[in-house]
Amino acid sequence: MAHVYAGILGSLAFLAVLMRGLVKGGSPDSVLIGAWCCLLAFSAIGYVIGRIAVRVVADSVEGTISLELAAKQAAEPKA
Repeated sequence: MAHVYAGILGSLAFLAVLMRGLVKGGSPDSVLIGAWCCLLAFSAIGYVIGRIAVRVVADSVEGTISLELAAKQAAEPKA
C-alpha cells in the first residue's frame, strides 16, 4: 500500500508542476528539474503516509480480532 501512495502522490506532483510550467511558460530545464524534485519529495511523503495507513489498518484488525476472541472465550463454558 505504501508503494501505491508513493506512486500516486509523486505522479500527481510531477504532472502538476509540468502543467504549471506549461501555463506559465517556464524554460523546459527549470520545469523538469522542479517536477523531478516534487516527484521525489511527494513520493517520499506518499510512502510515509502509506506505511502509516498499513499500520493503522493492521492495528485495527488485530484489536477487533482480539476483542472477538476474548468475547468468545468468555461465552464458552469452562470445563
